[in-house]
Amino acid sequence: MPRVTVYNLEGEAVGERELSERVFGATPNASLLHQAVVIYLQNQRQGSAATKTRAMVRGGGRKPWKQKHTGRARQGSIRAPHWRGGGVVFGPHPRDWSVKFPQKMRQAAIRQALSARLAAGELTVVDNLSLPAIRTKSVVELLQRLEASDNALLITAGKNDVLKFSARNLPKVATATANALNAYTLLKHARVVLAVDAVDAIEGVFGA
Repeated sequence: MPRVTVYNLEGEAVGERELSERVFGATPNASLLHQAVVIYLQNQRQGSAATKTRAMVRGGGRKPWKQKHTGRARQGSIRAPHWRGGGVVFGPHPRDWSVKFPQKMRQAAIRQALSARLAAGELTVVDNLSLPAIRTKSVVELLQRLEASDNALLITAGKNDVLKFSARNLPKVATATANALNAYTLLKHARVVLAVDAVDAIEGVFGA
């Protein structure tokens, strides 16, 4: 089974932790991880882009001039697509971009993403991620003590508003809970920092 060093908030090694082979020792499948990332990003699309066709544009009900004997091209409506202010041909309309991703495939992708970060030495485990107060500088100093990148994902077992609000002003730092992980977020950040209780929660959810 894989083992990792556990650090405290001062960046000092305080012990070791044995990790689940099923969750942190999976062999990455590039095809599955790519599929997980593409589907996650596609499901983030709002699908709210919209344009008006000539039937939706206000006005244009009257023929602008008579059909013949004006010397001009015949026109039926000033809201035709070739008129300024007219309708749009084949423009976007609201739609649902979401794609279903089977639960077993999604969980397998998360296990593989965690395993890949561990194998690359980009996963750090700390004894806890509890901060005394909401303070952005505390997160910056913590990442420096852990020799982690400023592009990091901090994972806790449950909701931690103090950590969340402390990290929200750092553009490359994100927080997540163990039961709300996804492969895209795990692969996006350069370093993944896990609390020990988050490791327990992840193994409980994804190790079954």
